Amino acid sequence: MVLRTGSFAEAARRLGYTGSAVSQQISILERQLRTALFERDAHSISATPAAEFIAARSHTALGALQALEDDISLLMDGVVGRLRLGSFPTASERLLPDALSSFKACHPDIDVQLDEAEPQELMPLLESREIDLAVVYRYNLVPKAWPTTVRTHRVIREDLLVVRAGDGDGQPSTVDLGELAGETWVSTREGTAGAALLRHLCGAQGFEPSVSYRSNNYSVIQGLVRAGLGIALVPAVGYRPGPGLSAARIDGSAAFREILVASSPTAPPPVVDAFIGSFTRAAGGFARAAVGVAATF
Repeated sequence: MVLRTGSFAEAARRLGYTGSAVSQQISILERQLRTALFERDAHSISATPAAEFIAARSHTALGALQALEDDISLLMDGVVGRLRLGSFPTASERLLPDALSSFKACHPDIDVQLDEAEPQELMPLLESREIDLAVVYRYNLVPKAWPTTVRTHRVIREDLLVVRAGDGDGQPSTVDLGELAGETWVSTREGTAGAALLRHLCGAQGFEPSVSYRSNNYSVIQGLVRAGLGIALVPAVGYRPGPGLSAARIDGSAAFREILVASSPTAPPPVVDAFIGSFTRAAGGFARAAVGVAATF
């Protein structure tokens, strides 16, 4: 600005400083550079070649710093940036497509990266800041403590349905779990919360479930059930009504599964809030059309 105006006083006026403040800053810069930037006399100043050179070369650097400042503001406002998202397969298939479509329509400059895994694998990634958000689930009868640093937002509560071969009328009936003691079961893999819940519920009725087939894909599980190979306990979001399948709620059971969005404390709040908004809207639309699903936000 001093170069442009030819005056410390005029540069100060345009920048909103005092003339002495600008003069002092120029003097400090000259001492740091060990060279004179302006030749001064009683009534005027004139720039030295060093000042002209430095000013010409600094335009690019100052422009880059201003661009960085602008980009940081956009990042903090949730306009640009990256969202590293984790989700379990059922939510990825049934809830995320609509949620992500809505999110990207409103935030086209946010780069979304999705990884798929079970909650017990996603939570450590969230705690170590390797992902920003995770769509996870938990069963009320299978204790699970989340890390204290993680914030959770409940979105959906699901009934647990006993799915059997046969044509249903679309609405679940009820079944006494104790009457299913002799059945063959199709279940999720050992070590999963779903498998633990099945053993818990059956154990409360005095029997151990006989599991012959295991898969963490509920479409595969229901295909095996439809083929007459067994029965299954399926959360309502994973249940797909159709020919060859019927579903029943467990009579007298208080068991349910809930789906939550968990966020890292270092994730940018505007991005987190925007995704949670998109996800809850998609979940609400899904819940209105699905069997045994209720929105909890």
